[in-house]
Amino acid sequence: MKSVPMTSIKTRCPSCHAMNRVPIERISESSVCGKCRHFLLDGLPVEGTVDNFQSIVNSDIPVVVDFWAPWCNPCVGFAPVFEQTAQERVQTVRFIKVDTEAQQTLAAQFQIRSIPTVMFFHRGQRLNLINGALPYSQFNTWLDESLKGV
Repeated sequence: MKSVPMTSIKTRCPSCHAMNRVPIERISESSVCGKCRHFLLDGLPVEGTVDNFQSIVNSDIPVVVDFWAPWCNPCVGFAPVFEQTAQERVQTVRFIKVDTEAQQTLAAQFQIRSIPTVMFFHRGQRLNLINGALPYSQFNTWLDESLKGV
């Protein structure tokens, strides 16, 4: 069976939670939700899934991924820091949240053993990683250091 190259990704709108298709060639643009017209890939973290993960991390825009679970207190405590940073860096970095319970294939692929685990990608390559929840200033310092490698 011949593999067909992916031409679009599916992503959930961070505002209304409707599923949307974004053409791969437009992943670096500011796409909007077909239902509520909210920006899909800007401002709030995108829900990472097996279907959209590779396409997003392979983009030219640096990507930060938070591997988390809803039952994890440190993960829940770190979520506002992650979301605030996503809103502040909307033009320079994309942010993805991967629920390790719902996306066990991705958790296994990246050998997630403790959560939260945060990874930094650029053009599909993982360039940095941290384990544990960080306060806002330390997380942003880590991110600034990671961006120096881009």
